[in-house]
Amino acid sequence: MNNTLKIYCKNINEYIAIKGGETLQEIFLRISDKINLTPICAKVNNRTEDLAFPVYSPKQIEFIDSTSASGNRVYIRSLCMILYKAVEDVAKGLHLRIEHSISKGHYCRLINPNNGIAENVTDELVSEIKCRMNEIINADIPFVRKEKLTTDVIEIFKSQNLNDKVQLLETGHNLYTVYYQLDNLCDCYYGPLAPSTACIRTFNLQQYKEGFLLLGHSNDNPEIAQSPIKQEKMFGAFTDYLSFNRILGVSNVGELNRVVADKMTPSLINVAEALHDKQLGRISDEIARRRQLGEAKIVLIAGPSSSGKTTTTKRLAIQLMTNLIVPKMISLDDYFVNREDTPRDETGDYDYESLYSLDLELFNSDMNKLLSGEEINLPTYSFELGCRIEKHRPLRLGEHEVLIIEGIHGLNPELTAQIPDKDKFKLYVSALTTLSIDNHNWIPTTDNRLLRRIVRDYKYRATSALSTMRRWPSVRRGEEKWIFPFQENADAMFNSSLLFELGVMKSYAEPVLRQVPHDVPEYAEAYRLLKFLSYFEPIPADQIPSTSLLREFLGGSSFTY
Repeated sequence: MNNTLKIYCKNINEYIAIKGGETLQEIFLRISDKINLTPICAKVNNRTEDLAFPVYSPKQIEFIDSTSASGNRVYIRSLCMILYKAVEDVAKGLHLRIEHSISKGHYCRLINPNNGIAENVTDELVSEIKCRMNEIINADIPFVRKEKLTTDVIEIFKSQNLNDKVQLLETGHNLYTVYYQLDNLCDCYYGPLAPSTACIRTFNLQQYKEGFLLLGHSNDNPEIAQSPIKQEKMFGAFTDYLSFNRILGVSNVGELNRVVADKMTPSLINVAEALHDKQLGRISDEIARRRQLGEAKIVLIAGPSSSGKTTTTKRLAIQLMTNLIVPKMISLDDYFVNREDTPRDETGDYDYESLYSLDLELFNSDMNKLLSGEEINLPTYSFELGCRIEKHRPLRLGEHEVLIIEGIHGLNPELTAQIPDKDKFKLYVSALTTLSIDNHNWIPTTDNRLLRRIVRDYKYRATSALSTMRRWPSVRRGEEKWIFPFQENADAMFNSSLLFELGVMKSYAEPVLRQVPHDVPEYAEAYRLLKFLSYFEPIPADQIPSTSLLREFLGGSSFTY
């Protein structure tokens, strides 16, 4: 019987005859002379698969390397399993916990399982672990993909003392579970791994705080390890929330699912919302303290897309009122230059995210007039006309008033270059997700924000998930250029994430993501996010208060937007 079939390879835009059952790796080796890359995985009908994936029917295939977004995720996941193996070999008795991304890498701790306390890590131990990782890489050990009944996989993880994974699988209710084996260890990840350890050549390990940083390769050059950057304030914001999670006993998805099963989510929601109030109250108190010194007359609020800046601004305004400070809010959008004077991006489109799309001279002049007690007439920008229009909008700052300005450039010193530092209070807002899937799988902050934006755009802007995801890479590039470099300039950081939110978001995001067509490249991202959300037990939205920051995205807020 002839089992020959044809697949279509996007890399070379050709059909290729193969035998049914050939793996992606075997197919690539036959056509490698035509493809100028070293693949780490492939997209099969726009779903990311590992190279051991067997092909039994006609498919569209695209081989990708670790410089792509999907490929880099495969690279980092594989690097994490190598780290897990090295820690088990070198730091016997301690458990690896990969907590969150920070400083261009991933912050890791070593946990004593007897008391749950993280051990202080020395340079010597980090060097030993790094040396063992290099030995594992040089040994070219395969990552073997396996799939078994979930009950069997649970027993495997119990034998390795991976109790966090056991709890996740026990609350997930899947009949079968995919996992990977590396030498004598098993682990699972929500995505494929590389063919073998030899594919992961570039990395670094550095002692950092009480733990260490795991660094992959540079985004610009896969031959060079990523260089860490200083993010002290960001690290502090993460640390505060991680401590809060541990006190509540909800540090990972398995523990959150237990809370849902035990019908304890109302209590969890109340505590998480109270933490937001307490954070904003402290920020308001600090602004009030500085106001008594004749400072902090302008509050600048910045953050990336879907971080919840608008609700944060409104809730901070309420807290300021309790400190007898009257907030006056203005929008940076009204300081846009005329459309024909707006800078253009690399594609030739108007770049409204550029700092130079704003009339910096007029903005600084108006702010200094307000600080001097003068009255100004606020400009008004018409997006319909693409220019400033004349309106009577007088504004003067009174003795007990503070100006609040929300906008992505709030922390950029060039925005307020002519305004004295003492008169500014800078607040950075971001959804710093501190809940993990399990000890070896963190939840990227960008995934949380993307899901927020998908739900909000669909509900309020009639925008499909496909359109939102197509625009997301451009949004991320703008953030990397105009927001993230200045986040450490903040006087305070507000973490807008909520411990329970992905359980609530699940019911809103899943139907929208399922509308993404299978024949578009973005389907790979939609499929990944759907799989990610599948780990969560749903949490009813009717338990969320109307003042919650999450209502900015779900609807039902008592605030007007």
